[in-house]
Amino acid sequence: MLRKDLIYRNPLRVMGDRSDDILPEGGFGAVLARAGLGKTALLVQLALDSLLQNKHVLHISLDDPVKKVCLWYEEVFKNISIQYDVKQMNELWESILPGRLIMTFNVDSFSVPKLDERLTDLTEQNIIHPKMMLIDGLPFAETDRKTLEDLKALAKSHGMHVWFTVTTHRHEASDGNGMPHPLSDVEDLFEVAFQLQPDGKQIHVAALKGGMASAAPTLLLDPSTMLINETDDAQKSSNSK
Repeated sequence: MLRKDLIYRNPLRVMGDRSDDILPEGGFGAVLARAGLGKTALLVQLALDSLLQNKHVLHISLDDPVKKVCLWYEEVFKNISIQYDVKQMNELWESILPGRLIMTFNVDSFSVPKLDERLTDLTEQNIIHPKMMLIDGLPFAETDRKTLEDLKALAKSHGMHVWFTVTTHRHEASDGNGMPHPLSDVEDLFEVAFQLQPDGKQIHVAALKGGMASAAPTLLLDPSTMLINETDDAQKSSNSK
């Protein structure tokens, strides 16, 4: 019951009927923001939501070592536990942990064939069968289209979808549809894109493509806890259903 309650309460539900299912197998989702705004924290919340649904997650970090990524998960999960007053925090944490695997690469050594080889080893040994893959730190400005196309094919062949972080810069212009560079050049490969937009002391989660794109931003990222929260309007809409 505790798992179901957390899944139901998760404000990420606003993004779709079930936040991870807004992407098909082989589908790409992106979280765009300037450095330090909370892209990794949002990825971790997507991952935790999937883990609570007993779906395995592969987290690939091209920036941080395993220990730092683990700390992200522990901090976010602790804040979720406090926010929802979870009593059996340790037991729940231990129950979902086996479904997560963190893999690190140096940016220069990352390649799709190498990832495919390691992923195949893991699945053939029945260590993990991920339904969600997170890639944190891929330098989109230096990544060619062929690499992304190969990643998309890899994800589909393994029955996964993929979420990326994409770092934007204040001085870079968006395209005519409002998609920031560098994602604008490969936008057609992505089904969903969200951007973290600072507004004073608030950080809005705005849909650029897919998901809740037809609605005004209804989610906020709390800078103090790095958790996604609904705005008052979103809460009223949810409560009225």
